[in-house]
This record gives sequence, C-alpha cells and structure tokens, in this order.
Amino acid sequence: MWGSNATEEKILIAMQLRPEDNKVDIWTFPEAVATDEFARQLLGDWRNDVDVAFPESATHLERELSMTDSLLPVEIKVERGDIIQRAQTEWHFVVLSSKLNEVYQAELTELKGKVAGLKSFSNDAWNELKSFWAKVQDQVRERNLLRGHADALRDDTNALFGKMKELRSALDEEFRKTSQGHHDQFILTLTDLEKRAAEGTRLPALFDELKELQRSFREIKLTREHRSKIWERLDATFKIVKEKRFGPNANNESSALDRLDRRYKGLIGAIEKMQKSIARDEDDLNFQQRKIDSSDGQLEAQIRQAKIKMTKERIRSKTEKLKEMLQTKTDLERRVAGQKEKESKRQKQGEIAAAKAAAKEKIAQSIAATAAARKDDDGKLEKAAEAIGTKKAPAKPVAEAVEPEVKPEVSTVAEPVAAAAVAAVAVAATSKVVEEAKPEVTATAEPEAVVETTIPPVVEKVAAEEVTIEPTLTEELDEVVTNGAAITEIVNEEKTEG
Repeated sequence: MWGSNATEEKILIAMQLRPEDNKVDIWTFPEAVATDEFARQLLGDWRNDVDVAFPESATHLERELSMTDSLLPVEIKVERGDIIQRAQTEWHFVVLSSKLNEVYQAELTELKGKVAGLKSFSNDAWNELKSFWAKVQDQVRERNLLRGHADALRDDTNALFGKMKELRSALDEEFRKTSQGHHDQFILTLTDLEKRAAEGTRLPALFDELKELQRSFREIKLTREHRSKIWERLDATFKIVKEKRFGPNANNESSALDRLDRRYKGLIGAIEKMQKSIARDEDDLNFQQRKIDSSDGQLEAQIRQAKIKMTKERIRSKTEKLKEMLQTKTDLERRVAGQKEKESKRQKQGEIAAAKAAAKEKIAQSIAATAAARKDDDGKLEKAAEAIGTKKAPAKPVAEAVEPEVKPEVSTVAEPVAAAAVAAVAVAATSKVVEEAKPEVTATAEPEAVVETTIPPVVEKVAAEEVTIEPTLTEELDEVVTNGAAITEIVNEEKTEG
C-alpha cells in the first residue's frame, strides 16, 4: 500500500507476518524505485510466497504484533488505515491458530511414534487416534484452524488411520474365523434342539435350554452376518418348540392394540430424548450469549456469534421435529382409544354370541328330552294295545270291526282319546276274567299294569290341550262303547261255557 514517511515523501509499504514468532516484517520503498512492475510483483508473486528481489534502497523494520499498539511506526502514515487495523486483527487470529496447530502437531507426532511401534491392532491406539481427530474436527468446524493447517493435520491423520486399518484387517480376518466357528457350533446345537422338539420329549427342558442359548448368544462375539443368521435360526427354533409345547396358536402375532401400545411407548421415549436435547442446546445458547460479552478480541466474539447462530438453527430444527412427534403422539392416542373401543365391542359381541349358543344348546337338549319322553309314551301305548289284543282270540275280530269304523273319521288330535276309551272299556270287561283265570293271571298281569299306568298320562295330556270333541266324534265314541259292551257279553259267554 502507499503511504508517506516522516519527510512526507511518498513510499510503497509491504508487510509480512511471521506467526511462529508473533512478529511483523515491514519494508518501505522510495517512490523512485517503486515502479508499476515492482508493485505488480509484490501484489502477485510475493503474496504467493514467491521470492522477489528487493532494491538496495529498501528499508526494513520489525514490529511486535499486538492488539493494542499500532503495526506501523508513528512516522509512517498510510492512506487506508482501516486496512492496517483489519490486518492487525486477522493476523492476531492467525497467530493463535498457528499456536493451536503447533499443539496438535506435537500430539500427532506422539501418535505417529505409537502407531509405528505397533505389531498388531490396538483398540487403545485406535480410540486415541479417533479422539485426536474428533478434537481437530471440532476446531475445523468452529474455524479456529486455518485451512492449510487443517489440511496438513488431516493428511497426516489419514496416513495413521491407513496404517491402523491394515493392522485391523489382519485382526478382522482372525475374528471372522473365530466367528465362523461360533456360528457352526450354534447351528449344530439348534439343529439338535429342533430334532428333539420334533420328537416331542421334555419340551419344558428344551425351552430352558433355548433361553440359556439365547443368553450366551448375546454375550459371544460374532460378525454381523453370522449374528443375523444365528438370530433367524434361533427365532425359528423358539417357534417350533412353542408350537409343540403350547399348540399351533402359540406363534400368533400380537394384536393391533399391543403393537400400537409398543409404538406409543417408543414414541414417548423419543419425545423425552428430544426435549432433553433441546434443553441442552438452550443451555449452550445461554452460555455462549453470556460469554460473548467477555470475549477477548473481535475474533473470539465472531466465533461466539457463529456458535450462537448454529445453536439457534439446531434448536429450530429440533423444535420442528418435536412438533411432528407430538402430532404423531396425538394421532396414536386417538388410534389407541379407537382400538380399545373396538376390542371392547368385540368382547361384548363374543359374550353375547356365547350366551346365544348356550341358550340354543339348552333348548335343543330340552326338545330332545321331550321327544324322547313322547317316544317312550308311544311305546307304552303300543305294548298295552298289543297286550289287550292278544288277551283272547274271540275279542280280536270285534276290535278289528270297530277299528276300521273309528280310525278313518277320527282326527289326529282325537286318536289318543279314542284309544284310551277302548283301552278303558277293555280293561273293565276283562277284570273279572283276570281274577278267575289262574293260568292266565301271570301272563296278563304285567300288560294290565302297563295299561293302567299308561292311559292316565294320555288322558291328562289331552285334557291339558283342551281339545274340543265334535258331535261326530261323540257318536263314534258311543259306538265304541257299544262295541265294548259286546265284548263284555262275549267274555261272559266264554266264562259260562268254561
């Protein structure tokens, strides 16, 4: 830049920072030697760290970089003082960044020595290298390191990571072989358990063995591929044993309400984590806002401002996500309530259906019992009629003569009444014969008892049904009585002849 010296002579000023020494080199060139070509070389090559030959008349000064004192001596004046002030502020940040880079370079040198001395992969060295790079990344994100310093640290760290990966590849191969052995052993054990489950012997003990195998599976070290395969096989074996032990419905999927409850509980946990994360960001924001008032220098204040802006952006993004999660929570609560109502209705419908089925079964049993009782009564009447018919041969033609005249004209409801009347008349007519005919007493005693015990229920049933006998039916009954009298006469004649 152009300026003037103590004698008001126009001079060209060039300045260069030495960050490792916290010094500033200042050269001044008289206007006579500061040609346009020389000025272009300074602005181009010299600023890009290309050596440029300075004229002998150049004057060199060395100044300590300070945030309070001016970079230039009092006797040198410049046209643009704001440029000097900005350079002084930015160079102060460059010096601090260089010192931070030196600290990281020293730590990186120690890591290089440790990695070079390793003969096999070390988790401690790997974690130490990861921790170092995480610190560097934090400084890069906050722009506390210059790009050149950050690139150099990244390249050296990547070289160390490459060396560690080579050592880890050998360890991974050994680990894979060990995992393969564990995998094969698990599969053999599960195959044996499935075979024993198929035989159906000692199922409770098999289930306990499976649970113990599952606990050991969680503790043993396996590759992701082997772990996935063993888990699928273990799950399939559990289902086989459960089906053998508890029946085919043991492996049914959980209900929709259970799935909604699990999802709701998981969402509640995620909401709590998000709220805690937002609270931490808000605490960090308050901390940065308090610290910005006591920042050392403009550069630190700018860094604080950048952090505040990033924190606010994180809070905004997380707040929007939290709103979506709360909306999902409301929807899930509505769905859970609806599912519970459906389950309640389904349960009530099941209870009603069960009650209907029980009532239907009871009615069916009652109908079957009634039908069996009727069939038994019919059988008893038939036996009584047969007993009367086989009592005496001469009485059979009379009964046959009477039966064709009565049956065709008697209605279905009156048939039991007519049969009862005939039976009653027959019993009255043959009572004396039963008492006197000794050889026949034993043969006819049981049918007589059957007749006497069978007729009353029939008569009572007809009376209960309140059947109205038509006039024609009355005439028919009179005719039956007349025929009964005839039967009595026939019996008396047989007795007389005897």
